[in-house]
Amino acid sequence: MKTVRREETTSTGYQRYTRRKALFLLGLLLVAIFMALLSLSVGSSGMPLKDVLNTLLGKSGDASMKTILFQVRMPRVLTAVAVGMALALAGCVMQSVLRNPLASASTLGVSQGASFGAAVAIVYFHAGSKVSGNALSSITFTHPYIIVILAFLGGMTTTVLILFLSKVRGVSPTVMILVGVALSAMFSGATTLIQYFSDDEMVASIVYWTFGSLGRAGSEEIALIFITSLLSFLYFFYNRWNYNAMESGVQTAKSLGVPVERLILVSMFLATLISATAIAFVGTISFIGLIAPHMVRKVVGSDYRFLLPGSALLGSMLMLFADLLSRTVRTPAVLPIGAITSFLGAPLFLYLILKKGKRR
Repeated sequence: MKTVRREETTSTGYQRYTRRKALFLLGLLLVAIFMALLSLSVGSSGMPLKDVLNTLLGKSGDASMKTILFQVRMPRVLTAVAVGMALALAGCVMQSVLRNPLASASTLGVSQGASFGAAVAIVYFHAGSKVSGNALSSITFTHPYIIVILAFLGGMTTTVLILFLSKVRGVSPTVMILVGVALSAMFSGATTLIQYFSDDEMVASIVYWTFGSLGRAGSEEIALIFITSLLSFLYFFYNRWNYNAMESGVQTAKSLGVPVERLILVSMFLATLISATAIAFVGTISFIGLIAPHMVRKVVGSDYRFLLPGSALLGSMLMLFADLLSRTVRTPAVLPIGAITSFLGAPLFLYLILKKGKRR
């Protein structure tokens, strides 16, 4: 009788455990939807939330409102959601397979490699130029797809080198992080040298690209980021129990039948693929991939059934919030989204580190 009661108590406790985390994910989803609607309503020409909802539901026939909503603001919102999801998912998976809480696209050199690729495209393929005036807003990218391709290749190069070293030399996850840091420094130095030997117009174009902008991606680019992110998410979520096993260590995971080497290689490749794709289209975005998984982990722990979707939702939410700030702090000017995410992420990350240090 006591055994039955104990089993019922355990079952009830587990249901309560999963229900609480599922409610947290639902809360994140609702907040993300609200942030998206709020972002659609904010701009140089204000639009009440009621009008936004009516236009989205087809109850408003105002042509100018539809143009502003669907052609100007909606692409930015969808880009923010897609990029935030991609970077947060990539950071979450990198932190899992490398067993290092500091792993992300930035710390592994993906962002720096992409910046180097963009610099090469702008300077040597003449992909960026200044239309008129001295402001950065006067810069245009004459061959954006050359920048995207080379930025993507630059971002992928870092992880290919890291995975090659791990496969050939058998380096540990900690060494892989250090290799990423070294590659970051190398690509940053190479980008600086390119800027040093370039004229003012080229330097301004490189700087403008690295600022990051959600207004560069069109419908096809947004769809590509979404598709690669969703397909990668399906693979990540399919391996959620394997990631849970990895939390107990490589040897434990192997004893449970997890194909550790293959999981690390494929996960790292897909994580880099989605982060490099996002960065190639919008420029350098810092801290989203680092901070979002940490914040979600504080609530749901290291259970990847909830950590993966939670990171994706929070990453999208943080990007939407950063975009709101970038468009409202100095209206009608739009501040660089990369600077906003850095200002938001750095203090928050320091707070989490210091709080963790106090507990120890």
